Amino acid sequence: MRFFMRRMLAISLLAGLLGVAACSGPGNLPPIPSTSNADYRLGPGDQVRIITFGDEQLTGEFRVKDDGTVSLPLLGPVKAAGLTTDQLQSEVTQQLTSRNLYKDPSVSVEVIAYRPVFVLGEVAHPGQFPYQPGMTVVTAVAIAGGFTYRAVESEVGIVRNVNGKSVEGRANRDTPVRPGDVITVYERSF
Repeated sequence: MRFFMRRMLAISLLAGLLGVAACSGPGNLPPIPSTSNADYRLGPGDQVRIITFGDEQLTGEFRVKDDGTVSLPLLGPVKAAGLTTDQLQSEVTQQLTSRNLYKDPSVSVEVIAYRPVFVLGEVAHPGQFPYQPGMTVVTAVAIAGGFTYRAVESEVGIVRNVNGKSVEGRANRDTPVRPGDVITVYERSF
């Protein structure tokens, strides 16, 4: 009888430990903050097209470098990380005017390639994937080959840059994905 009691105690302790481990999935995380496309901030890895109307030399495609700048002809490095496309447009316009390169320049900025997203965990092919506007968690998982048979399919964890800070939260299948998001698909407990 004593052996049986010890064994039951050991099994219940093990079950308790496994229960704690199973709770380390997305359920313990707060919901991921939602962000809109209007407040999208540029970051390293984004590629932008900057058009200066009437000047082919100042028009081109530029990648935001690791230091957060884009290198433009005649201007050199211009800070881009953390800015919206409208703010970068204003910054380039201001620099062209202040350096007396143009009296009244007309500048346009658009994102042509976003930072990639990363899908980790219980998917067929974890890795880095190109971001596409309108992407949701389930479409990102589909690009990564779909859920494995061990995956928690209803919720995932996402690490996202919000206002320059890394924030981790949980999200459901229909949550919009943002460029640079790191999505973790957790393993379900059996």
